[in-house]
Amino acid sequence: MNIQTFKIQIALVLLFAFNFSNAQQKNVEKCRYTKTSYGFLMVLREGDNVLELIEKLAKEQKIPSANFTGIGFAQDATFGFYDFNEKKFHPKTFNKVEMGSITGSIAWSGDKPSIHMHGVATDEKFDAYGGHILGLKVGTGSMEIYITLNSEKLERKVEQPLNANVLQLTCLK
Repeated sequence: MNIQTFKIQIALVLLFAFNFSNAQQKNVEKCRYTKTSYGFLMVLREGDNVLELIEKLAKEQKIPSANFTGIGFAQDATFGFYDFNEKKFHPKTFNKVEMGSITGSIAWSGDKPSIHMHGVATDEKFDAYGGHILGLKVGTGSMEIYITLNSEKLERKVEQPLNANVLQLTCLK
């Protein structure tokens, strides 16, 4: 084998390895959830918008309703405290926190998923903050969301006088 043939073979091997590595990385980037026996498991990555991706999953998989739990690192966690007099949330954002607990539900409001999420976040001093989550972006590392499906479609409607989006139930007879 001459030196020219050897160089071409090395170049082809390097090109193949680079393309294979990129293909694997793109596959990891695309995969955000998998089906499980009870529903879905989401593994979200740095920069992912948690509420948007849960909503997207609900639409794509036509989830009738579900409840979910989660844990992981957050780049930004925006909590809202509901003021009953003003009938609106007062937001507060915490950066670089760990979500020790996330819990919520998926229902529908018309033809759009309605996500209701609460959680508890801790900072580097182990101070804890919690409540209604208005926004959540994954930080360094990952966030795991475990979604348990319900067979019945549930809906939310805005109820007065609170102006709150409330889960509607059909009573048992």
